Amino acid sequence: MEYKSIADRYPRGPVTLMSRVYKYILPGVRAELAEWRKTAQAIPDAELRRQALDSMNAKKFHCEGGAVYAAANLEKKDVLIPLIVALQTISDYLDNLCDRSTSLSAEDFRLLHRSMLDAVTPGAPITDYYAFRDERQDGGYLHSLVLKCQACTAALPAYGRVQAHVRELVGLYGDLQVYKHIAKPLREAELLAWWDQHKASYPELKWNEFAAATGSTLGMFMLFLAASDPELKPEQADLIKESYFPAICGLHILLDYLIDQAEDQEGGDLNFCSYFGSQETLDERMLLMVQAARRAADRLPVRSFHRMIVEGLIALYLSDPKVKGQRRVQRTARLLMKGSPWTRLFFWFNSHWIRKAM
Repeated sequence: MEYKSIADRYPRGPVTLMSRVYKYILPGVRAELAEWRKTAQAIPDAELRRQALDSMNAKKFHCEGGAVYAAANLEKKDVLIPLIVALQTISDYLDNLCDRSTSLSAEDFRLLHRSMLDAVTPGAPITDYYAFRDERQDGGYLHSLVLKCQACTAALPAYGRVQAHVRELVGLYGDLQVYKHIAKPLREAELLAWWDQHKASYPELKWNEFAAATGSTLGMFMLFLAASDPELKPEQADLIKESYFPAICGLHILLDYLIDQAEDQEGGDLNFCSYFGSQETLDERMLLMVQAARRAADRLPVRSFHRMIVEGLIALYLSDPKVKGQRRVQRTARLLMKGSPWTRLFFWFNSHWIRKAM
């Protein structure tokens, strides 16, 4: 099929989007993960091998969700799907290494996440990302992921116009992973000191909302999609970055923390929703984040696609089985679902079809 413009490539409604996801995106993601799983199975170090395989087994839905952006340019799906899967796989692997780590070293976590910066910088030299930890023999697994990302980004015709924005988002993501995984007594102070460096740029946010926004990869993936358009203008790249970060990215990760409150409390893990202080404040701030994300989506070209992303996020997280066991989360969910037929449609899709296919 020939398209008159890049905008014509975008799915205009939920049925078209889901049809493309099932026909092209999910099979492509699963094929990519199957290859990376084979590589991970050959990792010599038992701990690194376990974390690599566990990250793919437990978090494959991150790749499946992120690769939805490739549905907006099927002509470039063979570049976008491998790129999104590879970068998300690095992210999930490193999250496992830091979260379930034999190390609490900020220096270690910083060097590990340098791999993500190198991955989105075509031609950047690779290095020993494990230099500050005991487990180091991965058989070239992380290097292969980095090189795959570099090759894919180099194949995007307008990548030079988004690279600075992608690197900024990846840099913030790496900062978050360092500060939230160091020794527990140090985490909050380091996160607050980090916020002090950025709060003047985001006066509408609380510190935990900013931190949550930095944990999302969606802005990176949307910029990859934008870079698949050879006619992309720099001001369009600017608008995408400003629309996705912090509003859409912040909503994404706060929804994740919202439904994880019970298990994080039980495990003693950091949860950014707990810093709102009261149920009323949490509900108020979550509703503001939903409204901000919808406004941000509406500012973008092909607004219908971005609204589907926002409504799909709300539906995906609020239809999770974890919600049923948390009465306060159910209350928040009812508030956030109000007034959006699309959210309810995606909720139905997710509850009846997507989870059955997983």
